[in-house]
Amino acid sequence: MRKKIIAGNWKMNMTPSQAVALCAELKDLVKNDDVDVVYCVPAIDIVPVVNALKGTNVKVGAENMYFEEKGAFTGEISAAMLKDAGVEYVIIGHSERRDYFKEDDALLNKKVKKAIEAGLTPILCCGETLEQREMGITMDWIRMQIKSDLAGVAAADVAKLVIAYEPIWAIGTGKTATTAQAEEVCGGIRACIEEIYDKATAEAVRIQYGGSVNAANAAELFAEKDIDGGLVGGASLKADFGKIVCYNK
Repeated sequence: MRKKIIAGNWKMNMTPSQAVALCAELKDLVKNDDVDVVYCVPAIDIVPVVNALKGTNVKVGAENMYFEEKGAFTGEISAAMLKDAGVEYVIIGHSERRDYFKEDDALLNKKVKKAIEAGLTPILCCGETLEQREMGITMDWIRMQIKSDLAGVAAADVAKLVIAYEPIWAIGTGKTATTAQAEEVCGGIRACIEEIYDKATAEAVRIQYGGSVNAANAAELFAEKDIDGGLVGGASLKADFGKIVCYNK
């Protein structure tokens, strides 16, 4: 059985002092031994959040990283820096990074490989626009993303990473893919991994759903056989995140 993983993506929210306060507020609400819980926080919040979460069940993730080890890359943060600061997970290829900052699959492939090399667990994002869904090319598009982003990555490493399916049309819009739509694509991603690698790798990799996950729909989504948790945006900044994490109680 794959252990569920529920990660909060704070995006560009929370000053360091606000982040510490939120950790304190959520501390007793996100206790669930059946679930791996991760807060993916802005870079400036990483050190205070790591300190605030010591002794809890929550791990810390970053929202982005660069693939170079060090050098003249003003404003970027390396995988080694994240690892040394206490980070265990890193979001790679979120649709906002792909869209606003024009990150392509060749770049993301380098980031995935560097994260793995540094001992970080990538949360690799993929997803389609509303236009692509209406054109009927959802799985073609996502399969291309997965194959490109994981090119040259070993099966043993893929088995340990996390893939997050986020339909772009459902991020921050209040719209949610139906449970059947989410399960269909997450199952399609698993089938793609089996095609590239093997059945054991496909069965091991954890696949999240992201896109307006909330306390009301979490239990239904996470009950599906191919949905192994969620990448949660706005709802991760509220006390309701505890209800999402404790969906099974």
